[in-house]
Amino acid sequence: MTDHLVGVAGGRSVPFVRARAAIVCALIALAFPFAGPARAEPAPPPEIDAAAWLVLDARDGEQLAAHAPREQRSIASTTKLMTTYLALQELPLDRRLVVPPYSPAPAESVVGLVAGERLTVRDLLTAMLLPSANDAAETVALGVAPSVDAFVGRMNAAAADLGLEDTHYANPIGLDDLGNYSSAADLAKLTMTLLEDKRFRSIVSLPEADLNSGSVPRHVVTRNTLLLADPTVDGVKTGHTIDAGYVLVATARRHGVPLLSVVLGAPSESERDADAAQLLDYGYSFYKHERPVAEGEEVATAAVRYEDDPLALRARRGVGVEARADQDLGTAVDAPEEVEGPIAKGDVIGRVTVTLDGKVIGRVPLVAAGAVGAPGFVDRAGGPLVLAAVVIAVIVILLLVVLSVRRRTRRLGAERSAEERMRSQQRRIRRRGEGGELE
Repeated sequence: MTDHLVGVAGGRSVPFVRARAAIVCALIALAFPFAGPARAEPAPPPEIDAAAWLVLDARDGEQLAAHAPREQRSIASTTKLMTTYLALQELPLDRRLVVPPYSPAPAESVVGLVAGERLTVRDLLTAMLLPSANDAAETVALGVAPSVDAFVGRMNAAAADLGLEDTHYANPIGLDDLGNYSSAADLAKLTMTLLEDKRFRSIVSLPEADLNSGSVPRHVVTRNTLLLADPTVDGVKTGHTIDAGYVLVATARRHGVPLLSVVLGAPSESERDADAAQLLDYGYSFYKHERPVAEGEEVATAAVRYEDDPLALRARRGVGVEARADQDLGTAVDAPEEVEGPIAKGDVIGRVTVTLDGKVIGRVPLVAAGAVGAPGFVDRAGGPLVLAAVVIAVIVILLLVVLSVRRRTRRLGAERSAEERMRSQQRRIRRRGEGGELE
């Protein structure tokens, strides 16, 4: 058997299911209160009744806690995750598939599809993933492959390609079969692959949906009661059979951190939800809020040409992130070592990049903390002292030139005076000689 019929016309409404889920969640909260701020070093994992379970960070796959994560177990309707994977790989969402004949067992979950009617792949996937309709899964399987056996072969080939070493499929629905099994670790890996597809995310996050492409309108409600009770939960898939017990693959996002939990073999639906809620709360206790860059923080300085004091560079806005203690949170500044005015206060001078385990999570402009005026002639000349030294040097050079000219003038004057005296003496001698000849 698989999940029971739910959410079709005449079934339970969302308010009813949500109210029941809220009661379950309230009991969970009373029994396992979530302690305020996240702790850097969490307490030991909670007591979980499920046979196998895990919780991990859906961003990097880091496993935060687990029990028997590689144990091969019956997985009930979470088998439909692989059916969904192949459908998303092969079929456009707007393609209409013809419903084949299907004879469900009394306890099977169906949406009452009639042989021969045509529904879009989107509506069929919604029926598969929310109320876990087996007739929709069979229709999808035969839309991908010519027979159920051929489709199952495709399922096992895809499992091998994805590295799901603990997984084997015997049907596209999740009916109990010795050849239909997986592990918590493999279900997590497959789900993380599916979460990369926004089409999948958009469906599994729905609390309810209308199916309008068939011969009659249908309204379906998710069987994921934890999603109905906890607004941070945004997926993914439930399951239940005699062999599998109660199964839930759940995702949540709190403060930007996506976590994924897998619970296999829980004894009841309420305990399944309680186990998943405890695992998610425990997983989030590994994270604390870090602010590597605060708004207005002086992140760097730059030397200012022609000035003695540097210019402070401040972050235009802050960057916050939820991080584990084992994660590497880093910052890298890209800014000039030296700047020159004019610069107005608030001008963007550089930027700081924030990374978490090497992945960029934010880039923030660095702005000037103050204004810098344009450099004047004196600044460009090297400053007042340099300018004074240049002026003094010029004066000294001018004085030396003047003194040199004066000395040369005096020397030339002296040479002229000596020459004039010699000429005058020669003239006197000539006159005397001329006077002696006359006598």
